[in-house]
Amino acid sequence: MRLKGNILDIKTKRETKNQAIELYISKIAYVTHKKDGKYFQPFDFEDELDTPLVLTGDCLARLQNNLLEEGEYEFQVYDKEGDTYELNENKLLTITMMYDEEEQQPILSAITYEVILPNEEFKQLKAQRRKEKPGKKGKR
Repeated sequence: MRLKGNILDIKTKRETKNQAIELYISKIAYVTHKKDGKYFQPFDFEDELDTPLVLTGDCLARLQNNLLEEGEYEFQVYDKEGDTYELNENKLLTITMMYDEEEQQPILSAITYEVILPNEEFKQLKAQRRKEKPGKKGKR
């Protein structure tokens, strides 16, 4: 995980001027909901990426969430197709920032990038990733 630029410049509205902000993500959490008895339960699969996914600030808009701890921020994620931006309700980015007293600046301490998938797609993706990475069996 790595951050280039000031992610706190991103406001609640998506803005093209934030495209210089780059967030390098090395892990994606895929989430689905399966019926477990009476209720639907969330299941997730974390995928370690060989090459980091780069999200730019022009594809993000900050969410207002009063339940988050200090230093935590949630962002809506937009998919970019050509010159148009489309909000993707199935993607959510959460980051945690800490303030470094020595450097007198905020630093990125954690990233969670979630993608919600339908149950069948989730099963196919999980099976495909396990075939691609046989040396990592049993690790999460």
